[in-house]
Amino acid sequence: MSALEGDWRDALDGVDARLVDGYQSGFPLVERPFRAVADDLGTTERDAHDRVARLRDVGVFRRFGAVLNPPVIGSSTLAALRVPDARFDEVADVVNSYRQVNHNYRRDNPWNMWFVVTAGSREARDHILADIEARTGLDVLNLPMRTDYYIDLEFPVVNSDRFARESAMETDVSATRVTEDARRDLTELEGDVLLAVQDGFPLTRTPYRDVADAVGADVDAVLDALRDLLAGNCIKRIGCVVNHLATGFDANCMVVWDVPDDALDERGIAAGELPYVTLCYHRPRRPDQEWPYNLFTMVHGRDPDAVDAKVDELAAETLPYDHERLPSTATLKQTGARYDDLLTR
Repeated sequence: MSALEGDWRDALDGVDARLVDGYQSGFPLVERPFRAVADDLGTTERDAHDRVARLRDVGVFRRFGAVLNPPVIGSSTLAALRVPDARFDEVADVVNSYRQVNHNYRRDNPWNMWFVVTAGSREARDHILADIEARTGLDVLNLPMRTDYYIDLEFPVVNSDRFARESAMETDVSATRVTEDARRDLTELEGDVLLAVQDGFPLTRTPYRDVADAVGADVDAVLDALRDLLAGNCIKRIGCVVNHLATGFDANCMVVWDVPDDALDERGIAAGELPYVTLCYHRPRRPDQEWPYNLFTMVHGRDPDAVDAKVDELAAETLPYDHERLPSTATLKQTGARYDDLLTR
């Protein structure tokens, strides 16, 4: 999606700005959440609700709801293909035909098609990758996440920042190991709630009660389940999910680094702590496929030159290693992961 028409910020007042930048996470887990938000913003429950609806309708928000964590709920991987230009559209149609593929981008690299697959088990995930290989005749580069240093696309957008969180000073990070196996200890109610909210919450003044009605549970039990899913990292955050492309953050670059294995955690944490680094994680090398890189970072911005300058800074000061920049040149698919077939009921 392209940026909103004109300067979309001109149509926002101060309350809108606080709502957009302040409620990307931490949406109140109470039965009347918009009433709590209204008290914070100095407005009415109806007005707070209507503002979220309007901002979603004009494209500032993609949706209102929970940001789920695919590597925890299911078994997820980042994969890539080297696709001849003459076959690119054909292969994209094949890859995008899988419901379990929720992101797919063209990138400026010999490995030029990058997509995410999330399935209910490692076996199911790998079956999809094998099927893609069989249907396309192309080798798949399979890069499951090993360590999450920092992954968060929550950052202020009602500003003139050239890159994400330009005015921020630091970020709290840690090295969190990631398994390839799907989580299997969810309660029946937690599974039902995840399925009910995967596309967002009902945009009503009582969204959690509406979810409770949909799954046949008490609203307090649903609120407790959401709290437990947050604590267990199945849900990363609950709030208004901003459309970063529509709000101008479309000059984004993925950079891959060849970091010595014995320095990986130290350097990964150091890079993740930088406020302009929006994603930082470890994935395996694949030397048999001529892929020597083991650390991935992303920088999101509005200004391509500013993004390039921050990558230069990252290479000079924090990650002085061989690296490649893989800017995205086209969005081929971008949806939330679908979980209908991800949970063992």
